[in-house]
Amino acid sequence: MKKLLVMALAVTMTASMLTGCGNSASQPAADNASSGDEAAADAAGDDAAGDDAAAEAPAADGAVIKIGGIGPVTGGAAVYGQAVKNAAELAAKEINEAGGINGASIEFQFQDDEHDAEKAVNAYNTLKDWGMQILMGTVTSNPCTAVVEKSQADNLFQLTPSGSAIKSIQYDNAFRVCFSDPNQGAASAQYIGEHSLATKVAVIYDSSDVYSSGIYEKFAAGAKEQGIEIVSAEAFTADSNTDFSVQLQKAKDAGAELVFLPIYYTEASLILKQADTMGFDPLFFGCDGLDGILAVENFDTALAEEVMLLTPFAADAEDEKTQSFVSAYEAAYGGTPNQFAADAYDAMYIIKAAGEKAGITADMSASDICEAMKTAMTEITVDGLTGEGMTWTADGEPSKAPKAVKIVDGAYKAM
Repeated sequence: MKKLLVMALAVTMTASMLTGCGNSASQPAADNASSGDEAAADAAGDDAAGDDAAAEAPAADGAVIKIGGIGPVTGGAAVYGQAVKNAAELAAKEINEAGGINGASIEFQFQDDEHDAEKAVNAYNTLKDWGMQILMGTVTSNPCTAVVEKSQADNLFQLTPSGSAIKSIQYDNAFRVCFSDPNQGAASAQYIGEHSLATKVAVIYDSSDVYSSGIYEKFAAGAKEQGIEIVSAEAFTADSNTDFSVQLQKAKDAGAELVFLPIYYTEASLILKQADTMGFDPLFFGCDGLDGILAVENFDTALAEEVMLLTPFAADAEDEKTQSFVSAYEAAYGGTPNQFAADAYDAMYIIKAAGEKAGITADMSASDICEAMKTAMTEITVDGLTGEGMTWTADGEPSKAPKAVKIVDGAYKAM
């Protein structure tokens, strides 16, 4: 049976909507922030797509720090934005119940951008008019890249949970929770090498796509450091993405033990079918673009059995932190949280940790808060759902170890 190793680091796990129950959440622990109390099971989710959402619990003295969120809660990417909105609201509620940030409560408002850059900028302006002091967003990369131009001009602190494009955090006011696209290549090489998965690797990538080619370049550099030999590196383009027989034959003839696929799931599903047809049975290892392969129409999911997936979050992980979060999320919103939800939940606690380290207060201007947060982000360490011992460099990139899951019977299982 074909094995598929998939790396999903940044941004793309879809949520399976399952009814659940539970009543507590364990928050990410930080060196300058306590985790908070139990999540209330009655935290109500606003499922009306496109509507603004606010989570507010004013402190006794009325001090409030306004945090805005932007992402798609309508349109094709709504599953991502809704998960981020829900998890951020849940975290805000917990933080407020635990005393807020330096005694100030969080007021959280989320705006729909429909995964559209222009609408994301409009959403940013709406939040700015509302008095936003910190932005937790945006959810997807293109809107995030547009919005960061505005937040940088305003010197407003921005933390995106899942915007993975390099330009999404190109200024010093912006940080991210997820890995960048190219860094998935380096992390893939690291995982393959450290777990001795293969020494001879072939690569099939899309040279017409910046996502794919960027990951490949980083992977090639990382493979050399890990002592991995790239025995075949074959490209395709958007105009030739249905027949992969040539690329697969070259990989097979070169003796590849593993084929690295920094591509999207549609092409990957074709590669798996064609490899199976020709009797080529290596390991397949991909990045977050392959997430969704189990949902490809007419795809034989048996080809993905025993898939290993490098991902920052698995809802069925047995550690207390994950299970408490999943229970609280399911109780509040009636569905199982995905990777985007975990990224957002961590993002709110990262803001809390940095805010407490920086000593921010509700009466500070957004610009003053931003200046304080820039420094604090490089000084904190956070243990969250998506990584232990997370730290950040001044360029906004996180440092954390990837986690692995396996696809068993059509579902992700924690390793």
